[in-house]
Amino acid sequence: MNAIEIAKKMETDAIRFYTEAAGKTQYPAGKKMFETVVVDEKRHLEIVNKLLQGLEIHMEDVYPMINIKTVFETMKDKMMEKVQATVDELEAFKIAMQMEKEGIDFYRKLLTEAKTEKEKTLFQKLIKEEEQHFAIFENTYNFLMDTGNWFMWDEHSIVEG
Repeated sequence: MNAIEIAKKMETDAIRFYTEAAGKTQYPAGKKMFETVVVDEKRHLEIVNKLLQGLEIHMEDVYPMINIKTVFETMKDKMMEKVQATVDELEAFKIAMQMEKEGIDFYRKLLTEAKTEKEKTLFQKLIKEEEQHFAIFENTYNFLMDTGNWFMWDEHSIVEG
């Protein structure tokens, strides 16, 4: 199996996992987060498939963090409620972080082996998106683990008393 075929399998596995995780996650913002990342991963798979077929590829700049920020803003009231995540939900976010880390490492390897500027640009953009996915999952995991401290530290709120 060559590197691009491995990339196809990785993207397919990610789509399957994130779709399943979205279906099982009770936390509304977490569910929406997984659904949003599925859209990104499907776009990645489409690009990888085109690369495998030798077709012309174009990868526009996409910013997953902006999409997730919109999710958080539209669900702000729900998010402010105390969240009690299940062990399965926490595990799903840990697995998601690991999958994204493996994707980042893999695409970095492909970047070093890229032969054309187009391939280099593609892998750089995939790395950037996967890094944002990792940050999204890590931030959500930390939020679910300790909501109060997440707001205090990550949102830099001032404790009044």
